[in-house]
Amino acid sequence: MAAKEASFDVTSEINMEEVKNSIQIALKEIKNRFDFKGSIADIKLENNKLVVMAEDDYKVEQVKDVLFSKLVKRAVPIKNIHFSTSEKALGGAARQYGELISGIDKENAKKINVAIKNSGIKVKSQIQEDQIRVTGKSRDDLQKVIALLRNLELPVELQFTNFR
Repeated sequence: MAAKEASFDVTSEINMEEVKNSIQIALKEIKNRFDFKGSIADIKLENNKLVVMAEDDYKVEQVKDVLFSKLVKRAVPIKNIHFSTSEKALGGAARQYGELISGIDKENAKKINVAIKNSGIKVKSQIQEDQIRVTGKSRDDLQKVIALLRNLELPVELQFTNFR
């Protein structure tokens, strides 16, 4: 009888409930902060995109810093938020859109597969829609793959789930 293969999935997900909670907490902090008294500062979620608005680019960055601190506390991968360049909004205010990236796109999935194959670790990796399944006989090999992937330079943060 052959040894049972172990596996795990490589994903990159954003928990939208945690994003909404983070926005609420960040807005509450901004409303109470002295340096934001009387200024325009807002964070919204529109069509699964973040919209950050403030009176100028400097304040937009400050609002994003507050939001990022709340997202990090709630384990939302901020690496998965890709902001556009600043644009002018009504009344001369500044606005930025943040795209929330969930799932691993084909290009990054290929990079991950190539890295696993080139490592020489005895595992198989297979792209399944927006995630990757890694299987192998040895749990130690799976741990080596996770260590390898943690050091890969990618525009999204990877999560490792469904260990079997």
